[in-house]
Amino acid sequence: MRPVQSIPPQHENRNPVDAPIWRPVEMPYGHATLEAVDRRVRIVRNLILVVLVLALLPYLITPFYKVGHPVSALMAWRWLTGSPVQRQWRDLAAMSPALPRSVVASEDAQFCSHKGIDWNSLRDAIDDAQDGEASGGGSTITQQVAKNLFLWSGRSYLRKALEIPLAMWLDLVLGKQRVLEIYLNIAEMGPSGQFGAETGSVFAFGRPAAALDAREAALLAAVLPNPVTRSAKRPGPGVRRLAGTYMARARAAELQRCWNEARG
Repeated sequence: MRPVQSIPPQHENRNPVDAPIWRPVEMPYGHATLEAVDRRVRIVRNLILVVLVLALLPYLITPFYKVGHPVSALMAWRWLTGSPVQRQWRDLAAMSPALPRSVVASEDAQFCSHKGIDWNSLRDAIDDAQDGEASGGGSTITQQVAKNLFLWSGRSYLRKALEIPLAMWLDLVLGKQRVLEIYLNIAEMGPSGQFGAETGSVFAFGRPAAALDAREAALLAAVLPNPVTRSAKRPGPGVRRLAGTYMARARAAELQRCWNEARG
């Protein structure tokens, strides 16, 4: 057999000067990857900016609602989708006094004493939700105005979180009388696109809001939670029972004082 010839290492006789120089390895497409990351950062930053602007926009718009005839988000959506919308604005002073009294009695008995949020009712609503019980949500009239003007319908913790500080801002900037006036002109009061007290009164009773008596005003207040399933025009036993309760509450001396404060 022929002896195996050993092969000397290649570097033994290599001149140190000829040794390769170490250079950093460039990753393929490295520059493009950095550009993609930078582009995503810019997109995220712009999205955050848009969200902040949208969140602050209602606070900037609110002072302009001291005058004029605002419309609700639902009204605007119905217009955009081609659904019928009927609304004729009426100032608070042009309505029957029985109507705002009945609405305050039915929707928010502490309307004139809180600062936009009834914390006791809200706490009770949270407790009911944690216990799995049905709850009205603890929303005040001011919260409903905030939701109707700037937010969306439906139960949502996010919406509620946005609604609470916004309601406090509306109460501070607009005051009780203006908040109630806006509410009575944007609330849905009929089954087919009737918004506001004037249109609801004409639809249900064939007379303007200024001519409503105490019973008719209470019937309108009784359908406010859901005017599609409840009717003031042809009230069922439940609506009539609620109307009787609201008529009694509207005559309460405490509410009378509260209402006088709201109008002052």
